[in-house]
Amino acid sequence: MSHYHAVVWLDHSEAHVMHISREDVEKSVIHTAKPHAHLHSKSGTVGSGRSAESKSYYHAVAESLKGAQEILVVGPAQAKLQLIKHLHAHHPAMAELVVGIETVDHPTDGQLIAYARKYFIAKDALLS
Repeated sequence: MSHYHAVVWLDHSEAHVMHISREDVEKSVIHTAKPHAHLHSKSGTVGSGRSAESKSYYHAVAESLKGAQEILVVGPAQAKLQLIKHLHAHHPAMAELVVGIETVDHPTDGQLIAYARKYFIAKDALLS
């Protein structure tokens, strides 16, 4: 079945990708290869206090979004913006399919699907 819309909710440890049609939803969950650790830096030490982002994680998320014609990217923090940067650098055609970036805390899968459907209906109504 073809799915026109996709929504991805992600943070630094996992991504929930859902391809949505009017009648159906295909779900997948991608986990980072390593658990996300909270790093703390001390004044006068070298480094940013941030762990390096996993390119393989963002590649896997991009791979799971293939086939979608419109993509909504949501999440609670910076991971959604890092995904966008990754798409622009490594998957520019897919980056052009991103129609929205929204801050959303930690919804259930059902809440995420409802949010995405409402978002895409409103977006499509604006274009009519």
